[in-house]
Amino acid sequence: MAQPGQPVAEKPSARERILDTAYDLFSRHGIRAVGVDRIIESSGVAKMSLYRNFHSKDALVLAFLERREERWTKEWLVAEATARGETGAERMLAIFDVFGEWFGREDFEGCSFVNVLLEISDPAHDLNRASADYLARIRTFVEGLAAAAGIADPEAFARQWHILMKGSIVSAAEGDTEAAARARELGALLLAHHGVTA
Repeated sequence: MAQPGQPVAEKPSARERILDTAYDLFSRHGIRAVGVDRIIESSGVAKMSLYRNFHSKDALVLAFLERREERWTKEWLVAEATARGETGAERMLAIFDVFGEWFGREDFEGCSFVNVLLEISDPAHDLNRASADYLARIRTFVEGLAAAAGIADPEAFARQWHILMKGSIVSAAEGDTEAAARARELGALLLAHHGVTA
């Protein structure tokens, strides 16, 4: 019960309840395994309310991917890597330190952008294109770090680094508890190959 003078917490809107529920379920189980009925039941909203806020399941998945970028890419990965390193090289290597902690969590769920890209394999599909765009923006972040580190071709380097990132996530999903440390070691070798030390 709220004390006098304390603001009363507002109940989340139906849209927020739907999106929060979808975020949790899609992150953990993928988009194909989770149907609209399950989201409706878990969020406690009416079917009409879901379709009033999201005209289709694809629209809900697009909103999920947008929120995933906010929470996972910007508020977590970019923020943590930036806080843990001073230089571009340090921040790139810090990505794998962050990943190592993530891979060790019980709720490790893999990369939703990669998962959706694989679940919707048609490159002309809106969800496939959106996932590819979100992955490209992660690569752009790495490209900026590579440029700051003095890498001659930061775009090509970012593509190599992104392969290490995605590969480590898949390896962790296979059960390799050292995937992040292995990727970090390869990353240090790649930086050294380009004449950069962290």
